[in-house]
Parts: sequence; structure tokens; C-alpha cells
Amino acid sequence: DGSNKQRVAKEIRWALSNTGFMYVKNHGIPQDFVDSVFDVSRRFFDLPMSRKMTLHVSKSDVALRGYIEPFGENTDPGKTKDLKECFDFGPERSTLEGPFFGPNQWPSSLPEFRELTYGYHQKMVDLAKKLLQGIALSLDLSESYFESLMRNPISIQRLLHYPPQSGYIAEEIIGIGAHTDYGNLTILAQDDVGGLQVMNRDGDWVEGIPIHGTFVINIGDLIQRLTNDLYLANMHRVVNSSGRERYSIPFFIDADFNAIIEPLPSCVTDSNPLRYKPVTCGEHKFGRFAASYAHLAKA
Repeated sequence: DGSNKQRVAKEIRWALSNTGFMYVKNHGIPQDFVDSVFDVSRRFFDLPMSRKMTLHVSKSDVALRGYIEPFGENTDPGKTKDLKECFDFGPERSTLEGPFFGPNQWPSSLPEFRELTYGYHQKMVDLAKKLLQGIALSLDLSESYFESLMRNPISIQRLLHYPPQSGYIAEEIIGIGAHTDYGNLTILAQDDVGGLQVMNRDGDWVEGIPIHGTFVINIGDLIQRLTNDLYLANMHRVVNSSGRERYSIPFFIDADFNAIIEPLPSCVTDSNPLRYKPVTCGEHKFGRFAASYAHLAKA
């Protein structure tokens, strides 16, 4: 009902203006389905490296879909490349071409992989729309505000595996380096291992503790730009010091490639003057990816 929506909107506003992160529960996605996606993800990463490399992301060019090996992505350009390995895919829209769009690559040796993971992606799209309605209300906008910016949005579904680390861990070699997410919104499912760290306003790293049955939600650069820094796209990283394998499943949703992102007039005031020039979603996002992938830097 309306009063409940406004209560949730206030909670969203507090979370996103203070840490940029929040947990969501009662989201409507069965835990046994999430568990099945984790299971097939583990089985994919257990495949021989030679088989995974046949699906390498460079084979998809600017569509950026496929497998990325350990040290194959440099999320924090000031540090050593990431220890994680991952697999990316996205919406299958044959009429759209260019960066972030194109055919997915699928492992032929895991016939159930495509159905499970793509089904998960579709559920994430639906959940993201609901969350963005809440974010719109938290900014005193119409629930439908983001719809005009997201007719054919960029979205990336990612599966992640972090090899175990223990003992002394140098900051130059960690699961994934410190970064902000690039787009609108991230929905993260994580296992029970832990390792997600979020930087607070004092510059300290705090643990994003796994809570069973929840997703971790955070905003990316585009929402921070849209709100003129009212909402925070916070720095985060993964340090898997558990000595155990860690798996997570993040979903990223952005705006349309050519959508223009600029600060909302309501977020520009005398005390918070204009901080950003207009930028297209695709221009910003592709620029961030180009700094991370060797094959894009050469393009």
C-alpha cells in the first residue's frame, strides 16, 4: 500500500545517502532456486581451464560476454589484476548491436547451465525494476521515472569464483580490487564465506556480512551522478581470507546505451551545486570497462 511504499522509500533514502549499500529480504525469489544457480556456477568453474578458455570474453569483442580468467580483469587500475575468475552474459536481443549487446557464449558440457542462469537473470531484471521504483520514490519522483531511461537497458549477469587466500594477504593481490560499480544498480547474491568489504565515510573497510535469504543491493556511478552525490556509489572490494572457495552472483542493470544521465534539478542546490556534466550511459560504462580489459584497450 501507499504508506508502506513511503516507509520503504525513507529506508532506501537513508541507506543510499549513508553507505550506498543495503540488504533486501522478502524479495520473492525462492532460496532453493538461488542455491541451484550457485551449484551450476560451481560446476562451471570446476571445468578444466582449457574448456573455460574456449568461451573467453575476447571472442565476443565489445559484447563483453564470456569467461574471464584469474588476473584477466583489472578492476582497480592502480593495483595488480584481480585474482577472481568470472563468467558474464546478458539479455538475448538479436536486434541490438554494439557494446554490451550480442550473442551469449554457453558451455556445451553443462546443458542445464543456460536455462538456470538465464532464468536467474530474468528474475533479477524483474526485481531490479521494483527496486528502482523504490529508489524513484525515495527521491520524490514518480515510481515510473526510470522507465524512460531503460527501454532497452544494458544488463550484465555475472558469476564469480574467488580462490581461497589465507595468512598475510598483500593488498596488491586480492579477489577484486577496490572499485565503485559502473551503472545504476547491483543485486548481489553471496555464499556464506564472506569477504565483501565496503568503505565507510571514515575511510575504513567494514565487512558486508552474508545474511541468508537476502540480497545485497548497492548503487553505481550513474545513480550517484543522477543524484549529484546525494546517493553514494561506495567503494568496495573482496578479500577472501577465509581459506575457502568463495562464490557470488552479482547482477548489474544500467540505463539504455544512449540514455543521457545528468543531475536531477531537485538534487542541485546552493549547498550542493552542480557536480557533473551530462554523459551517456554507454559512454561512461564502456570507458570504465576499457580500463579493465586488455582486449578493449587495444581496440
